[in-house]
Formats: sequence, structure tokens, C-alpha cells
Amino acid sequence: MSEPIKNRYDFVILFDVENGNPNGDPDSGNMPRVDPETGNGLVTDVCLKRKIRNYVETAMEDAEGYRIYIKDQVPLQRSDAEALSYLGISKDLKAAKKDDPTLDGKIRDFMCQNFYDIRTFGAVMTTFVKGALNCGQVRGPVQLSFARSVDPILPQEITITRVAITTEADAEKKTNEMAHKYIVPYGLYRAEGYVSANLARKVTGFSEQDLQLLWQAILNMFENDHSAARGKMAVRELIIFKHDSELGNAPAYKLFDAVHVDHVAGVAVPRKYSDYVVTVDGQLPAGVTCERLS
Repeated sequence: MSEPIKNRYDFVILFDVENGNPNGDPDSGNMPRVDPETGNGLVTDVCLKRKIRNYVETAMEDAEGYRIYIKDQVPLQRSDAEALSYLGISKDLKAAKKDDPTLDGKIRDFMCQNFYDIRTFGAVMTTFVKGALNCGQVRGPVQLSFARSVDPILPQEITITRVAITTEADAEKKTNEMAHKYIVPYGLYRAEGYVSANLARKVTGFSEQDLQLLWQAILNMFENDHSAARGKMAVRELIIFKHDSELGNAPAYKLFDAVHVDHVAGVAVPRKYSDYVVTVDGQLPAGVTCERLS
């Protein structure tokens, strides 16, 4: 594997949705998530990580070192067993640990080297946790916040009909079936993230090549994930702050505060990305540079 990254990064993601549901809440009938006090829309961090994982899985096609650990309908123990088989470890992990005190590090290194999402986001590997091994919980260098809409959103419930009837008995009584779906007419969302070079060096080995794939995945995370439910979604801009040191040259909040998203003059209710203007303060802390990708 390549050497771990040597610079800390903080970043801002701006993405929007048009006539879709960016992240439904299963406890609320799949209604778009909303902050009840402010009315701003929310998208969870795990939702965004799922999109990134899906893109990497699609783009890399299980290439060596770029497999995905958290996958749909794939038991985690199946991937955990690969590490045990590779290292020739019996199922009795506690006994194996007594025989080899360095076992934790060997398993962790195998999982990080083979699975991109563990190397990036970390993971809780239940097999190893239950085996009382310290490698069961790996803290990844890349972390994301919840995304929050720039303006309050007003989810709308849309009634739809279906002409295909489910059962023969229903077909004798009615000619269509009713359903409903929720949409957000328009919303611009902002998420913030962090990349720790310190954790990359000490824990997972997250490299410069991994970092470039992460930026690529963020920019394209909705491009291969279109569906009727999510409507028109796109990442509009990725703003990256690079520190010239491992631990960073300024607090992340100061860099995030330097990114301003405002309405274009005269626009009261935004309905497209061009209704906003995005600016970054020109005077950044010493040792920090900014790159804007779209």
C-alpha cells in the first residue's frame, strides 16, 4: 500500500435535491428528515457514507485493496473470516491471542489493507469485538457530519395511483390503487467533513490515492444512484481546505465559517442552485489553502 497522507483536510459538500426525497425517516412514514425547531432538512452521515461506498464499489469493482466491507446482504462475519483464514487463526480468538500477542494488529492491518471503507471510515467488526480483540473497533480518519439544508424545507405529500391491481379479489372491486410519496420541491444541503492524517498514519494507512478516490466519490455519489424516490440530486461543489501539517494549522470551525452560502439578490424562495451564491473568504489562516471542485 502507498504511504499514509501527511496533511490534514477539512471539507464542505454542497448538494441539492429537486422534487425528491434525499433521506427518508422510517419512523415517520419515510418523510424527509426535518429539524422540528427550525424546519431545515437533514440528511444523515451514514446516508452519505453509503453513497460513497456504493460509488467506490461500482468504480473499483472489487479491485485488490478496494473492496467494501459494509455491503448490502453480505454478512460481516463472512469478511471477518477472510482475515482469520489468511492468518491461519482458529475460531478460538482468545486462545489465539494468548499464543500471539500481536494478533490484534495483524487482523486490523489485513482488514484495512483489503477494505477501502474500513481504511476510510473505520468499522466495528463484531467478530473481533466478541473475541475480546482490540482490533474490533477501528476509528477511521474520514468523518462526516449530518447534512443540513441552507433554508427551511416544506416536504410535500404527493398522492399517486397505480393501474395494476395486486390481487384477483381487488380487481373485482376497483380499477386502480392509491399510494403516496414525499418530495422536497427544492433544497440545497450542506455537509462538513474531516480527514485526519494522524489517524491515517497511526491506524488505517489511508493514502493519497485513497484521498483522491474519496474526492471523486463525493463529487459523483449521486450520479449512479438515481431513483424515482430521490429525484434529481447532484453534488454542486466540494470545497477542500488543506493544512500543511499533520495536525492542522487552524480549527475546523474557522474554515467552515469562511464558506458563505447566500441568496442571490431578489430571490426569496430558491428553486435552483443558481438562486444561491457561494463564496469563500479570501484571507485564510496561515498554512491553509483552499480548492473548489465541482
